[in-house]
Amino acid sequence: MLLSCPTVKLIVFQQRRTFTSSLAKRFSFNAQPLTESQAQAALDKECIDFLPWLEQVAGAKITNTLSIGKSPYGRALFASKVIHAGDCILKVPFNAQITPDELPTDIKVSLTDEVGNIGKLAALVMIEINAGQIFWDENEFSMIRCSAVHKETVKQKARIEREFSLVSQAFKEHLTSAIERPSLENFMYAYTLVGSRAWETSRGISLIPFADFMNHDGLSASIVLTDEGNQLSEVTADRDYSPGDEVLIRYGEFSNATLMLDFGFTLPYNTHDEVQIQMDIPNDDPLRNMKLGLLQTHYTRSVKDINIFHSSYDTFTIKEVKSATGKGIPQSLRAFARLLSCTSPQELNDLSKEAEQNDGRLARLPFKDRSRELEAHKIILAHINSLIVDHSVCIKELGASNFRFESQRLTVRRQMARELIFGELRVLRSAAEWLIHYCTNLFSAP
Repeated sequence: MLLSCPTVKLIVFQQRRTFTSSLAKRFSFNAQPLTESQAQAALDKECIDFLPWLEQVAGAKITNTLSIGKSPYGRALFASKVIHAGDCILKVPFNAQITPDELPTDIKVSLTDEVGNIGKLAALVMIEINAGQIFWDENEFSMIRCSAVHKETVKQKARIEREFSLVSQAFKEHLTSAIERPSLENFMYAYTLVGSRAWETSRGISLIPFADFMNHDGLSASIVLTDEGNQLSEVTADRDYSPGDEVLIRYGEFSNATLMLDFGFTLPYNTHDEVQIQMDIPNDDPLRNMKLGLLQTHYTRSVKDINIFHSSYDTFTIKEVKSATGKGIPQSLRAFARLLSCTSPQELNDLSKEAEQNDGRLARLPFKDRSRELEAHKIILAHINSLIVDHSVCIKELGASNFRFESQRLTVRRQMARELIFGELRVLRSAAEWLIHYCTNLFSAP
């Protein structure tokens, strides 16, 4: 059963996480909180029938304190009366949630594991809706070419296209009435919609109506929780709210790269920003095959080293280094650089023997020869400095608009690109400062 409402078309799937600020917004933009009657008067009138209808579908009360309203960023949930920290403000029963299990049986059986949960739920959404989506064009997309988000978006698009071919075939074989010609564009719309709005649950992945309207605050302690015993999802307030305050939750501790890729917005200053970097063994390295073999043999990446997009041995995630003398860049990256710096089979054999004598991980200990340790870290510093140059060029281009007047859409996307790249540049510069400090100490040590 996919939720639909005759008076509020597609309301479950409308604006939710796009261009969200981390600060709560009020219906009233002065310093005075609204009364309950003023808050009620400021509701989104188009959505007034949605909550009663949803509660009828659920067969249970969902909220007594929240109402749908309009923020500067789209529809959102607002306090309709006073809320105290610790109050349970939202309960959505499982029977009102939307999961891939609700796909028609023939289609569900025909979709193999090659189609992930997001793709399956997107197929269900596509059966019920037929909507377009304005995606970033090539010029807009090039604004983030220096970020790993650019490459990951290309990979995600290819993944969506593969899953679409399987979904389209299943529709052709088993679904003759609802969608005559499923289009890739509509599937991409449904896929990104599900990816930005669904929560992981005990049933795999679910769209949770009404909770779907809640916007993100990276400082909030409120999250969507699952109560298996009572078969519902719920949210508890982490702070006091007055009538008219927008009620916010935290989607997770995500970088701007993840927020942009998965949710479609960024934050002006995101303390969780990080940068994915990839370092390759040069094709002309005479020891390339031996080095690759050692990486395969000793590859044991710890959970904290795994980056937001991949978990392969040549990709790494750098977080902001708060102090030049504090915790620095990932040990896995430093180990990889030590491997890269080796120039003889004997040096590689020594690394392999050292790993076997310890915890099995390759090159995790500093070289005893300080000149070799210095050379390894200079390799990382050179790579990071190159990324700093690339990011600086992108930022300069973002500041120079080619149009005297540009559309609101382009202005918003330019700002998103700027926030993404500025955050990554801050992280890269902090890593470079740490490496310079580390190399200076190696060079000057007696």
